Amino acid sequence: MEKKRCNFSLGSGKHRVSDKALLYHDTRWCKPEHRDQELYAMLVLEGMQAGVSWNLILNKEDNFRKAFDGFDPKIVAGYDDAKIEELMQDAGIIRNRSKLKAAVTNAQAFLRVQDEFGSFDKYIWGFTAGRVIDHHLLDERDMPARDELSEKVSADLKKRGFKFVGATTTYSYLQGIGIINDHWEYCEYR
Repeated sequence: MEKKRCNFSLGSGKHRVSDKALLYHDTRWCKPEHRDQELYAMLVLEGMQAGVSWNLILNKEDNFRKAFDGFDPKIVAGYDDAKIEELMQDAGIIRNRSKLKAAVTNAQAFLRVQDEFGSFDKYIWGFTAGRVIDHHLLDERDMPARDELSEKVSADLKKRGFKFVGATTTYSYLQGIGIINDHWEYCEYR
């Protein structure tokens, strides 16, 4: 018998989610992440998602990882205009110049945060004193697109020079790295 999942994770009709999206829901979404390189990876992927479906991002994730040197922020922080032009020719990723430049800007800001706090993990999890915020959702109408925490984190990220980190994108990021757990109460992947 199949395990129960959050109903939004399945999609419907022509909007069925990919196997990669199901795997993401089951193994990564709302699961605490503490590895700095993955925290940076999710920041880039969430920024790339603005205006497109998360399903598309997950289907291109392997291509993103190759194109962005495994999401090593130390390498990405040094990307120059020639590298941006190279990325603009890569059909395997989202070719939006502003988003590509933001990935570089965000890598530079990420490194500054690491220098200041010792790790990005300490910084980002410091907003909740290391605790997971579990909303125990019963219905999709209960899930906000943003909240007070995402607005606070978004404002601080922007102050530190990060791009594509509005409160809605930040809320999704906080879910993606497990600071917020928005799995439905009945979901067996909580």
